[in-house]
Order: sequence, then C-alpha cells, then structure tokens
Amino acid sequence: MIIPAIDLIDGQVVRLYQGDYDRQTTFDLSPLQQLQTYQTQGASLLHLVDLSGAKDPSRRQTELISSLCASLEVDIQVGGGIRETSQLEALFAAGIKRVVIGSLAVSQPATVLGWLERFGPEAICLALDVNIDSDGNKIVAVSGWQSGGGKTLEALVAQYAPAGLKHALVTDISRDGTMLGANTALYRELAERFPDIAWQASGGIANLDDVAAVRDSGASGIIIGKALLTGAFTVKEAIQCWPNA
Repeated sequence: MIIPAIDLIDGQVVRLYQGDYDRQTTFDLSPLQQLQTYQTQGASLLHLVDLSGAKDPSRRQTELISSLCASLEVDIQVGGGIRETSQLEALFAAGIKRVVIGSLAVSQPATVLGWLERFGPEAICLALDVNIDSDGNKIVAVSGWQSGGGKTLEALVAQYAPAGLKHALVTDISRDGTMLGANTALYRELAERFPDIAWQASGGIANLDDVAAVRDSGASGIIIGKALLTGAFTVKEAIQCWPNA
C-alpha cells in the first residue's frame, strides 16, 4: 500500500533531514489541498505527523488535524507527541483510523499495551525509528529523534507482539529525507522474523525503483513524503507500481 505523508509544524508542511529540527525545509503548500490531491490520485490511507507536538506537547496541532480529517474521505493515521488517553479519544472522535505511537512505546510500555487492549490492534501503530550502529544494532530513538531510547528494535517488538501488535512503522533515520533509497534489507529481515505484523517502511524514497524495491522486501506499505512533495513522481504513478491492497 502506498501511504502519502505530510509533516506539520505550526500548520506548515515541512520536511526534516534525518529528524533534525534545525535542518527543516518548509513547503509553500496548503496541507488540506495537498492531502486532497493525494486522495484524488487514489490514496486510501494518509499519514500525518505533528512535529510540533512531537517536540513540545504544549504545541500539539489537534485542531488542525481534526479539521483536516473532517475535510477528507480516506483513512488517516496520525502520530507525533501522543501521550495521553484523552488525546487518542479526541483523535478517534475526529475520525482518525489509527494513532501512531512513538516515544511512549519505549518509555511507557504498560500504557501503550493498555491502549492496544482497549482500542484494539487495528487502532494502534508503533513508530519505531532506529539508528543502526556499526555492529548492526537497531537502537530505537525517542522524543522526535532528539535522543536514544536504549532499546533495540527486536526487543521492543518482542515485548508487544504477544499483545497482538499488528501495525508498525519503521524508519531508518540515516535514510530519512535523504532520497538515497530505502533500507530494504531491514524490512526484509523484519517481515521474515515477525510475519504477523504489517510493516510500514519509511525513509529515503526517491523514485519508483525505490518503491518497487520496498514492495519486494516484504513490507506491507510504504510511507512517502518528500518524493511526492518535490514532484519526483505522483501518488497515481506509485500506485501503478504498487497497487493498493
């Protein structure tokens, strides 16, 4: 599945280079018009990231996200700074299909496991953003990639899998925003080791060859942000390469 994405800071569409807030590109685009374009071109799931909320909970863009959801017809998953049950409830009330949980999955697993039980595995997606060291260890980053979580990707997934985890988004931070291609070996390894989880790939997509490579890696979906914003290809072209399930 092709999953177009936009990142939002203070209502603006942006992209960060490898998660660095000091290396931000701002696009002169209307968030709603951009998402409507993706919808028109055939997207069946959209991915929104509240980078303001990820960095500072007091700056959460809940009203904007709720407004966007009300104006769109396709399913939406939202991540970025979600820390309270009330925030999940508000997003689900606004029509969000799935909430993406990042840092809290590392720092407060009991809370997130409780959400999995309460809202169900279709409603929760873990965002597991990793730095891969020279020994191949996949260390999960937290707090909008501003610090390391100290847990490996495999250990974290093994903690959640018995609770019914079904959706997980994995980003190789070294590829994010670079348009140097995705880490397909990573997704192939995860799909083989945890076949019951629908893996969403993210980071590094530059062209349709990259899309095809992820399609063949065993991932269930691919998050595409910068390549669509810069016009490298369209959602329609990406879906022709990897038809929506």
